[in-house]
Amino acid sequence: MPKPMLGLAKFLILFAGLALSFSALALEFRSILAAKAITYDAPSKEASKLYILSGGYPVEVIVNLGDWIKVRDNQGGLSWVESKSLSTKRTVLVLTKTDIKTAEDPASALVATVEKDVVLELVAGGANNNWVKVKHRDGVTGFVQVDKLWGFN
Repeated sequence: MPKPMLGLAKFLILFAGLALSFSALALEFRSILAAKAITYDAPSKEASKLYILSGGYPVEVIVNLGDWIKVRDNQGGLSWVESKSLSTKRTVLVLTKTDIKTAEDPASALVATVEKDVVLELVAGGANNNWVKVKHRDGVTGFVQVDKLWGFN
């Protein structure tokens, strides 16, 4: 009787290790490449069309099948897009009206205020003190607090 329990213990330890390793993986984000991309409920053009995403919109990669990629949007919706519709260019989505600042400090000068759902290009790859450098499509560049954005891991 002890041998099956030992096997179960090894299985549980292995399973816990795998679960931790998957949770430690960095999230992968991409953006919509074209002016618009159709999303589907399955990885096929014959599948049902769900909605259209605008160019630059950030999405989280969930599954990559090569020609098709399953993505998650900022609302948590899952859908499939053709991989040729995606870019590796990083963008983020503004979650709530927020300020773009000249430096990584709330007391720094105001560059601009952006509304909810505005897409910004991610300029700096990492967050320093919970701030990232972004660029608006009009050319305005500055820093925004990470907790005001979706699409940054």
